[in-house]
Amino acid sequence: MGAGMAQLEGYYFSAALSCTFLVSCLLFSAFSRALREPYMDEIFHLPQAQRYCEGHFSLSQWDPMITTLPGLYLLSVGVVKPASWIFGWSEHVVCSIGMLRFVNLLFSVGNFYLLYLLFRKVQPRHKAASSIQRILSTLTLAVFPTLYFFNFLYYTEAGSMFFTLFAYLMCLYGNHKTSALLGFCGFMFRQTNIIWAVFCAGNVIAQKLTEAWKTELQKKKEERLPPIKGPFSEFRKILQFLLAYSTSFKNLSVLFLLTWPYILLVFLFCVFVVVNGGIVIGDRSSHEACLHFPQLFYFFSFTLFFSFPHLLSPGKIRAFLSLVWKRRIQFFMITLVSLFLVWKFTYAHKYLLADNRHYTFYVWKRVFQRYEIMKYLLVPVYIFAGWSIADSLKSKSIFWNLMFFICLFTVTVPQKLLEFRYFILPYVIYRLNIPLPPISRLVCELGCYAVVNFLTFYVFLNKTFQWPDSQDIQRFMW
Repeated sequence: MGAGMAQLEGYYFSAALSCTFLVSCLLFSAFSRALREPYMDEIFHLPQAQRYCEGHFSLSQWDPMITTLPGLYLLSVGVVKPASWIFGWSEHVVCSIGMLRFVNLLFSVGNFYLLYLLFRKVQPRHKAASSIQRILSTLTLAVFPTLYFFNFLYYTEAGSMFFTLFAYLMCLYGNHKTSALLGFCGFMFRQTNIIWAVFCAGNVIAQKLTEAWKTELQKKKEERLPPIKGPFSEFRKILQFLLAYSTSFKNLSVLFLLTWPYILLVFLFCVFVVVNGGIVIGDRSSHEACLHFPQLFYFFSFTLFFSFPHLLSPGKIRAFLSLVWKRRIQFFMITLVSLFLVWKFTYAHKYLLADNRHYTFYVWKRVFQRYEIMKYLLVPVYIFAGWSIADSLKSKSIFWNLMFFICLFTVTVPQKLLEFRYFILPYVIYRLNIPLPPISRLVCELGCYAVVNFLTFYVFLNKTFQWPDSQDIQRFMW
């Protein structure tokens, strides 16, 4: 019976992957017909990849407007060049815009498979329905609107996602040297991916801390020690445990032996930052780091919007309001701190204010810019969203949650520009780790994603416009 179920799951998975790839190919064809020239950031990425394709790798050939490392271009050359040798295609064909964009479509297939393998590894397999839930969850995340859209343009999103997911998978299987190597590949696509390599190391550390914490709790139970009381008793207990654990040379040496590949990778990253004079290469004027704390609130709202079938329900709202009433002093303090952070640390990047091709431009202009008070009125929504996200991750250990939220903070807060693309990776990591939702909620989520994708592609391909001072066709996008 088990073998039959596994075979049936294999058929379902193959059907889901094949149908998704077929639809993607049809959409890719529509994109290719509509966009025969580079669009948006492609005006930097595509010519650079074509120079690499022609064998021009010298630094003098590098476009100074590009701010990421050349992972995408190097891998693209590694994919398209063999096609010219195998099929005898000309240089003009293999280095064309269409062929280079198609590399991301291949990455999307890899991402689909990796998401499925991650769901199999992360989620417990003890229910008959879980195979359908895993495949539906995989399909849903594979067509996650903000990620799926960039499969059709020559951007770094698909490749960045592929290597980060692959590194995470290898980490979960305990192959840490391979995980760190894949983390380096992800870093070559986007420098901030170093945070997710650290997350993989954090995953290992969290596992060891959880084991030690369970042993500690069992020991205290047997010794019948009086519990520590007070409003922050749990926090104090964990802090004491962490201090005791981290002062043990034996514990630190065990963690070092497990995580040394990641430590080496972080060391190489630090060398890169020192030699480069910063994390950004090329044009740094538009990528200045700052303490943009509301980015965390925007991510919570983004996650609440796209995961509303799992995070938003009457029961969840009642549970939240009940908790607020029980711990009203704590929530009052959280609200005050949040209001202060919104007041003092809200930034509007010049791109956000000027580029009317992105959805974020309209969110900012019609919500935050029109009504100054709105950014304060939304604080309760941010707090609810943050609580709901944390509540959905309560099946994970306290130490896993700590590692995840530290990485989330590090990857979002320093960004001055509000850009939905920056939320893709943390959202996917979050979504992978919540318990498998019921099939009805997954169908609802998938249906909503399909509607959002349809509208996004329709608007992008058909609702074009022009700027007064330019003849170029402009399009709305994420």
